[in-house]
Amino acid sequence: MKSNEALLIIDYTNDFVADHGALTCGKAAQQLAPSITNLATQMLRQGAFVYLPTDVHRPNDQYHPETKLYPPHNVRNSWGRELFGQVNSWYQTNQANERVRLFDKTRYSSFAGTDLDIRLRERHVDTLHLTGVCTDICVLHTAVDAYNKGYQLVIHRSCVATLSDAAQQWALNHFQNCLGAKVVD
Repeated sequence: MKSNEALLIIDYTNDFVADHGALTCGKAAQQLAPSITNLATQMLRQGAFVYLPTDVHRPNDQYHPETKLYPPHNVRNSWGRELFGQVNSWYQTNQANERVRLFDKTRYSSFAGTDLDIRLRERHVDTLHLTGVCTDICVLHTAVDAYNKGYQLVIHRSCVATLSDAAQQWALNHFQNCLGAKVVD
């Protein structure tokens, strides 16, 4: 039983994954869908929690730092914010399960401004499995916060992607060498 573990599927939305997404990681991200959904199904069957922290923004929000860095993306109630493809189908099928939860996040880290840490501690979760996009941005910032909060980390190499091969490799090395994460296929 994996009741002390949680899987995070971070930002797997149309804007980050689909061909016409505002900040797409493209084919590298699209190829993750079967691995992510298989892992989610397996972990849920084993008693783990599956959380989907999902980036959300208001267009042209002058107070949000990302407005200066990126074009509008993951705007609430837009096509771009919807979960992508097979992961969306998996979520629609499993969303009524009390161990599955999609929640909003407005910063890179899934912990910043959310109740994620409280929920995990209430459920006695001590190990986080990280998947999603972008490996070197939102997955990385979530991992750093998780590390600082004392969680054990497992990064699934076949379930993370970003905008370049160099950034992907850098992030995977950082997880392992600086955060003590277990990087698995």
